[in-house]
Amino acid sequence: MQHNDAQLSLNQKKKFVTTFFFLQHLKRSIKGDNLFIVVTAAASSSIIIIMALMIFKIYDGAAPVFERFGVNFLTGLEWNPVEGMEAYGALPYLLGTITTSAIALVVGVPISLGVAIFLAEIAPSSIRAPLSYIIELLAAVPSVIYGLWGVFVFRFWVRDLIEKPLSTYLGFVPIFSGTPYGLSILSGGLILSIMIIPTVSAVCREVLLSVPATQRDAAYSLGATRWEAIRIGVLSYARAGIIGAIILGLGRAVGETMAVTMVIGNAIGPSALPTSLLKAGQTMASLIANEFNEADPVSLHPSALIGVGFILLLSALLINVAAQILIYRVRMKGVVE
Repeated sequence: MQHNDAQLSLNQKKKFVTTFFFLQHLKRSIKGDNLFIVVTAAASSSIIIIMALMIFKIYDGAAPVFERFGVNFLTGLEWNPVEGMEAYGALPYLLGTITTSAIALVVGVPISLGVAIFLAEIAPSSIRAPLSYIIELLAAVPSVIYGLWGVFVFRFWVRDLIEKPLSTYLGFVPIFSGTPYGLSILSGGLILSIMIIPTVSAVCREVLLSVPATQRDAAYSLGATRWEAIRIGVLSYARAGIIGAIILGLGRAVGETMAVTMVIGNAIGPSALPTSLLKAGQTMASLIANEFNEADPVSLHPSALIGVGFILLLSALLINVAAQILIYRVRMKGVVE
């Protein structure tokens, strides 16, 4: 009996020692770099999981309208939520999103790049910092404030200073035809161009400031002027970062909702096609904002709006993927050169 008790005690001691060393080894293994790797891997995986769940859930909500209309949902023009006459086509809103975003880039990017070049290369240090803060403060202004300013102030400037001259002198051109009213696709695009300036200019400024001074010195040593040094030595070196900044601005322009909703006119159906910059239109985001709260839950209307949201999500993803590919090619070209 005593022998069995001693043997049992010895086995318990062995188990205790084995458990102790296992816990010590486990404690050492989760310290330092291993713990850091686990945490960062979990954080990275969570982004993928969240994105996958988001895509799945939105597609699940849009599935009924996709099953009923198929490709016609993407190419159709009608948008009629009346029961018994339901018809949904997202093409006018997709084209409206593309048109307003294109206007935002055409107008906003040159201004943003000019601001960035001035702050990074030309402005004296005494005004560089204050002016940078003022420009970056524009990014903190809520979009609804831009929308209110656009409705009560900006649209009248656009109507009187831009739309009326365009209609008077270039009205024979289809994209400039129509009655100037101020609530139009042009107003929506211009308000977006103002909203992307802080983002694009801030990123471009940081990119230009990160260019090594040797790039400028090499250009000056060859007899280049200031503009030639900036164009050849700085902008060419920083083009990948500048492209990234432009894509960031495009991402905001595509997804912006409230400001555009308040100034674009919010046309429905075929009348929302952007056949003229002076007519009312609508984007995918503004359509969702205008109609989702009033959609009848027993109809296909909520599913159609979710379907528009799914198209908007895919558009944003494709833009970012294309941007990454473009930036990668630019960087590889720079390495080869």
